[in-house]
Amino acid sequence: MKISIIVPAYNEERLLPATLQCLRAGCTIFARRGWGAELIVCDNNSSDRTAEVAAAGGARVVFEPVNQIARARNAGAAAASGEWLIFVDADSQPDAALFGDVGDVIERGQCMAGGSTVRFAGEDRIARLPVALWNGLSRTLRWAAGSFIFCCAEAFREIGGFSTALYAAEEIDLFRRLKRLASERRQRIVILHRHPLLTSGRKLRLYTWGEGLGFMARTILDGGRSLKSAKGCYLWYDGRR
Repeated sequence: MKISIIVPAYNEERLLPATLQCLRAGCTIFARRGWGAELIVCDNNSSDRTAEVAAAGGARVVFEPVNQIARARNAGAAAASGEWLIFVDADSQPDAALFGDVGDVIERGQCMAGGSTVRFAGEDRIARLPVALWNGLSRTLRWAAGSFIFCCAEAFREIGGFSTALYAAEEIDLFRRLKRLASERRQRIVILHRHPLLTSGRKLRLYTWGEGLGFMARTILDGGRSLKSAKGCYLWYDGRR
């Protein structure tokens, strides 16, 4: 068994080292099971030292010139040689125990894909409600947060990977398609919750609640059309770090 861990990264030189440290610990967890692992960072046309930091952190670096999260993840997956893919965002720090849970699920042999509930670093009281709401939706609807996704590589490629028509919510679209395939094959989609993913929650610091609510309102009112442009998905693409 071989696991490919893929990190899409755009101008992430500041947060990437801590993430890579956690991912190397995850590789050790898999090694204890006798599994191989590789670490791939997709430099998504960064203007900082992201690629250099990734290489220094022990990752294989691939390049995607079009600044889009879906394309970056797909480029990393195209370079991967593992039977299972794990996508981790560059501002997230999965606990080694979470990788252990992923290994347990894979070994049981009934799962096609999954994700994890999340928690924000430095989470304040106001943030607790949206985080709790997302985690509830995630577990109920079996939608994985894009910050941590694991998937059988064969299934990922069969459904065509992440949709490059979308600049945000591409993970929800992916899991809608994975759920259909899993149902056909009588397999499971699993959202792990014992060891929630620690992610930076930097959007809470960089954007006001008005900006966040405005994005959600526009997305609902235009039927999701704004998800198909970088300008419409400014929370991800306006360059704030």
